[in-house]
Amino acid sequence: MPTAIAVTGRELVLPPPDGQTPSAVVLRPPDAQSLDDALAEVGTLLDQQGYLVVLYPAATPAAVVRRLHTVRSVLESGRMALLPLELPPLAVAVLARQLRQLSISDFSPGVLACAARLLSHYIHAGALLGSVAKLDRVPVSLTSHVKSWVPGAHFAVLAHPTPHLVKVGGATELPAPGYATSMTIARGQLGSHGYGGGGAGRDDWVTGALAPAWGVRGVEEVPLPAESARWWGTPKLIEFAAAIPDLSVLYQLVASVRREECHWCGFELIGDRCAFCSCPVARGDEIPALLTSQRPALTSR
Repeated sequence: MPTAIAVTGRELVLPPPDGQTPSAVVLRPPDAQSLDDALAEVGTLLDQQGYLVVLYPAATPAAVVRRLHTVRSVLESGRMALLPLELPPLAVAVLARQLRQLSISDFSPGVLACAARLLSHYIHAGALLGSVAKLDRVPVSLTSHVKSWVPGAHFAVLAHPTPHLVKVGGATELPAPGYATSMTIARGQLGSHGYGGGGAGRDDWVTGALAPAWGVRGVEEVPLPAESARWWGTPKLIEFAAAIPDLSVLYQLVASVRREECHWCGFELIGDRCAFCSCPVARGDEIPALLTSQRPALTSR
């Protein structure tokens, strides 16, 4: 039975790409579910599935994070991995879907959980913003702050893997992935135009300009995650995330990384620390290899 993947919001559960990919479990916040009910739900889930990997943005409200840690602590379960991610909400949803796809493969729970950090390096996550005045998660120059007060100004922001900000309509463009991707977008209050190219306004910049420039294989539109407006500092946005769509490529990336055994809890892992107990890899005097240095090369488009 596959390891269960959980998220902290219903909008973080994206449609499956096929009929085999399992859905994700939605763990409700404290104001929507009592602690007793949360304990019963997670306990039953662990009994049925065996292991649970919970993905959530690192900017998730503190009360929600405390609830997750409380549930794991009260259940005294080493089979529940909590993985905060330095990614925008839509990118977390995309990554969760990738793990859902891989959960039916032959990867052990420890390797699957550690794969979240590895695969996050291959997600290009950003947004088209109507203002960067309250954006505090990506470096913004004073000039950009001033320009954000100009009526009609739009900014294209890449938050991951390398922060980048450009003014839409300028000569500078966002750096494209060096490998094949598909794009997922979610619209906030910035615009509601449909897809299209010719004659598209700036609200259509993501689908009409960015997607073709990046050579994405396809564009999928989903509801905006509830936390996106807070993460980006404005409800006037169109969030996007470009990621590898091919399951065989995702599998190859994870399978190509050397596996270790956690000396504390015994889980199999990849990278420099265990996803279940957070214990670092012990290799004597050898410096643990970081996931960024183990990142396998991909061929270009």
